[in-house]
Amino acid sequence: MTTVESTTPRKGAPQIERPPSMVQLAAQSLRRMIIGGDLLPGDRVVENQLTKELGISRPPLREALRVLEREGLIRQVSHKGAIVTPLTLHDVYEIVTLRRVLERMAIDLALPVTDGARLARCRSALGAMELAAADDDPAALSEAAFGFHLSVIGLSGHDRLEDTYRSLYLQMLLCMVLNRRARAQRAETPAQDVQRHRRLLELIEAGDPAPVLAELEHHGDRTFIADIADTLDDGSPQARAWLDRLRAEASHEPREPAEPEARG
Repeated sequence: MTTVESTTPRKGAPQIERPPSMVQLAAQSLRRMIIGGDLLPGDRVVENQLTKELGISRPPLREALRVLEREGLIRQVSHKGAIVTPLTLHDVYEIVTLRRVLERMAIDLALPVTDGARLARCRSALGAMELAAADDDPAALSEAAFGFHLSVIGLSGHDRLEDTYRSLYLQMLLCMVLNRRARAQRAETPAQDVQRHRRLLELIEAGDPAPVLAELEHHGDRTFIADIADTLDDGSPQARAWLDRLRAEASHEPREPAEPEARG
């Protein structure tokens, strides 16, 4: 009699997790180098240097680059090879304006917040930012900052809105890298970055949409735009007009006071 073994896993059977491959580890390291600002948009990816830094051979490195290319973080350019996906002024214009529309819609739908679990998600995301800042981990801080803003979108209880925001993840992270670099040049510390997000959460908890929307409008993008926009290529007339309008508005606003590094 022939016994046929079932290929269906038994209910409750423990799953054996496979360790990450060399390609996965290399892709993760490269991703963190980009998100953390070690490799900026437009930078050339030098394979010889990376094989030494990561301690791997060329085949897994090249496969890892293909993974990041599929994600949109790496682009292959003729006569240059692999580069970190550059951002044009028009890219920044589209990303920032779309982000603002989505966040405004979320706040309009969410406030005042009546679901304690949704606020708890925001507090947890802020806690992740605090840990990343304490560890002085730029990549983790960028990821945690996105997670915080995603949790703010989640206050709306609108799943499709949150999915749309999440789809901008990698593009927003590239913007955040440049934004964080610009703010660092103005001597903003990671602790002050966290404090800006804490202030936003406090306004959300207060329940009045108007101050929250005003805070989001001046949450940090303007520093980024003012400092690095002129270094970006391919500014469409539409993007240039938007930039000029933002700069004109900023010139009539009082300068933000410095935030304390820690709360008493």
